[in-house]
Amino acid sequence: MKFVVDTHTHTISSGHAYSTLLENAAAAAEKGLSLMCVTDHAPSMPGSPHFWHFANQRILPRFLHGVGILRGVEANIINPDGEIDLQPQITEQLDWVLASFHEPVYRPADKQTHTTTLLNTIASGWVHALGHLGNPNFDFEFEQVITAAAEANVVIEINNSSLSGSRAGSQPRCEQIARIAKDVGASLTTGSDAHFAYDVGRFDHVEALLAKIDFPEERVITSSAKQFISFLESKGTTLETFSAL
Repeated sequence: MKFVVDTHTHTISSGHAYSTLLENAAAAAEKGLSLMCVTDHAPSMPGSPHFWHFANQRILPRFLHGVGILRGVEANIINPDGEIDLQPQITEQLDWVLASFHEPVYRPADKQTHTTTLLNTIASGWVHALGHLGNPNFDFEFEQVITAAAEANVVIEINNSSLSGSRAGSQPRCEQIARIAKDVGASLTTGSDAHFAYDVGRFDHVEALLAKIDFPEERVITSSAKQFISFLESKGTTLETFSAL
């Protein structure tokens, strides 16, 4: 299985990443990607940009180095009500909203609290995907949340960075999450979570995991540009600019 979309990348605007958007796009082109989502950390994360950074993404070209550019964010889940730290008037201007737990923003609690929070985030209708759920600091009821995501057409990210050591203890949990997603009919997205250009489009650990469990390619929305755009259209976003991909 080959992935042609990277749905999780960071630029220097995130405060703890080290490459520019142009450098990331050049790396994406070298890796043969069709599309790349720009997902800098939303304002609650220490060091992250002001909300104007996200509102102003409308100025970004739709193609850089031949790679289609999706305007997005890695939003922070901020409370048990499942709220994120960008207002709807901003997120509705974006193509892609990935929502994640981050320890500096949401203090880890107990399994039930995390479960309730994720269910509320899904129910909010404001996010396309849930990021790096394998983090053992945020345990949750896997089947309950992943089933709810499948029913709400919210995709589950399998994060290459988590599988390569950035969040210790994630690997076996990511495999369990992917197996449950396979069983309950949920779809997946693949993100490098690159904080440096060389990691954009790096999916080696994701590829190995999904091959191991024989996850169906038709439910990995990053396996083709057409499939990814179709997913966004199913969520109400029309991107005629990329119709030829």
